[in-house]
Amino acid sequence: MRTRLTTWRLWISLLGGAAMLGQSGAAHAQDSETSTMLGNIEVTAQSNEILKQDGYVAKKDRIGTKTDTPLARIPQAVSVVTQAQIEDQKPRTLNETLGYTASANPNSFGFDTRYDAFFLRGFQAFYNGMFRDGLRQYNGPSAWFRTEPYGIEGVTILKGPASSLYGVSGPGGIVNVVTKRPKDEPFREIELLAGEHNRFQAGLDASGPVNEDGTVLYRFTSLGRKSDTELPSYPDDKVYLAPAVTFKPDEDTKLTILGEYSKSVTGGTAAFYNSGYGVLSNVYEGDPAWNDFTQSQGRIGYEFEHRFNDVLTVRQNLRYNAVDTDIEYSGHYPDGADLKRYWGHYTETMKNFVVDNMAQFEFDTGAVRHTAVGGIDYAWSDYDAGSGLSYVSVDDIKAMPVPHSGGQEMNQLGVYLHDQMEWNDFTLFTSGRYDWVDTTSTAADYSTSKQKDSAFSGRLGLSYQTEWGITPYVNYSTSFSPNIGFVYDDVTSPVGRVARPTIATQKEIGVKYEIPNYNATVSAALFDIDQKDGVVFDASTGINKQRQLDLNSRGVELEANASLDNGFSFIASYTYLRVRIERGAEGTDGKELSATPNHILSLWGHYQFENGTLEGLGLGTGVRVAGSSYGDDTNTFKNSARAFVDASLSYDFGYRNPKLEGVKLQVNAKNLFDSQKTICSAGYCYRDEGRSLFAGLRYRF
Repeated sequence: MRTRLTTWRLWISLLGGAAMLGQSGAAHAQDSETSTMLGNIEVTAQSNEILKQDGYVAKKDRIGTKTDTPLARIPQAVSVVTQAQIEDQKPRTLNETLGYTASANPNSFGFDTRYDAFFLRGFQAFYNGMFRDGLRQYNGPSAWFRTEPYGIEGVTILKGPASSLYGVSGPGGIVNVVTKRPKDEPFREIELLAGEHNRFQAGLDASGPVNEDGTVLYRFTSLGRKSDTELPSYPDDKVYLAPAVTFKPDEDTKLTILGEYSKSVTGGTAAFYNSGYGVLSNVYEGDPAWNDFTQSQGRIGYEFEHRFNDVLTVRQNLRYNAVDTDIEYSGHYPDGADLKRYWGHYTETMKNFVVDNMAQFEFDTGAVRHTAVGGIDYAWSDYDAGSGLSYVSVDDIKAMPVPHSGGQEMNQLGVYLHDQMEWNDFTLFTSGRYDWVDTTSTAADYSTSKQKDSAFSGRLGLSYQTEWGITPYVNYSTSFSPNIGFVYDDVTSPVGRVARPTIATQKEIGVKYEIPNYNATVSAALFDIDQKDGVVFDASTGINKQRQLDLNSRGVELEANASLDNGFSFIASYTYLRVRIERGAEGTDGKELSATPNHILSLWGHYQFENGTLEGLGLGTGVRVAGSSYGDDTNTFKNSARAFVDASLSYDFGYRNPKLEGVKLQVNAKNLFDSQKTICSAGYCYRDEGRSLFAGLRYRF
């Protein structure tokens, strides 16, 4: 029987809760009303606590240094997706959120809302590159933590190896999702959305002070969605609840507690039958009677900070999260001239605990100003999986117990030290870290194997800030990442082994330019990354299996972000990338990595009419272009270039009528011209999603 989330009653409860949460703030607003008419004032959703931003332009962030540092001074490429960009583009997944970011490639597996699967600088980053609020977030082989864009206030992408501060992470960089935090002024928002494929969604976001002196703040973000998709019997349902509380007893002490519970139901498979090597058919693999991917996930943690004096500040960030998945999937296999179906049942539980303790010191040695951070962190992760397969019927797979298929437990301890030295207009970064990792792997027969790994990671970077706003920089950094799961040196064999750790080194030079008197930044970077023992999927047998290989990635990134006073905002990025296989499967050495375009271009512009006849109207449009790429790692055939056009149209009623202040209607289109092409990776092919249209009505007060 299909499991679908019954969200309508929940939406009503959530919207009722919005009224209760906003009562005190609304009363206060009414008390302070005067007869003086004020101009249009924009109320923003971001807290600006961790990530400071202005429109499409980010100013400061902690991700590059674990301290609040201007992004221009960080001698490493950093991209940021701001709250304003998220609101204008209305991404439905984290993959869509990253669609306009230089060197981020979220389009290698076609339409598939089950996972946030993206690449950074040519390297997969969905296992060891996912961070939330500065803490690692491990994904299991299939139990992946999914990000709800409505629950975040920005995404920071630190390019290249980052293990010197953050420990276990990948060569391409890390993606740090910033959770919505309590705001110190009243904020309430209700949003209703409807669109194609019977998509209905309701969201609530409320925040503000709990008491009169503002020492206790709250935030409650929630979402309910019921939706079909363009694939038959492939839903996209979700319930998302995220409470947060901040305690500020004095100006030097802060404790923020962040929580989440969400449950989603998507399709068990998004694939189409591959009728031949590199050939995609129109036969959808899913069986309507057995096609649910049900996932429940939760997290609870806190961020504590206390400033003792002008020299010493201490922080402790802690989180526990868990995800349970239950996947009903099916597929076809050839039987002579006919196709027959098989059915599979996969279950997996993934649990994480991570705590990061750090001390920040600010001091001077002569003319040199130091901001130093020292810390120790610990992470534990554990996954357990079961997998069953039937070639008989749906009833047979339903009645069949799910046999244990493997598991893994990892304990990681790391110590790190970072010193950020400023002398005149020079900034020197020196970071070092040592990690110890113990891994216990359990095979399908419950036999166990143990593995111990340890490594040093470092970063050395130098930047120089000129009086014209131009900041050239150079850096050298390394990364270290033990791998979760098993790999197969021969993907046709059922016998796998524990993966070796992935290590990488990067050399990067670049320049950042903050245009004087404009809220605009331009950056360029040239990088060269060597990776040993990376993990990739090989689907050449029709079943995804992981294998290890050595890669070299070289490229150039160009990126620009601006939000100008005239109402115009834009994002532009271009990436040239060449990822070569140095050591891989037979016949692949010296070849380019499949599904990795050499050229990626994206442009997005948004104009808000501030006055005149069209006052209140907002227009946005963008294009994402991925050049041609190879469809397999032996480079025997190519994927064609792909281009997707997105658009938005909005109207803010408050510009014309003060009584409708905060009411906004917005329509968004993804892939406006319905371009659907085939994309093949490691010889297995997927299909892009077609056009998607939806409209939302938001009331912010």
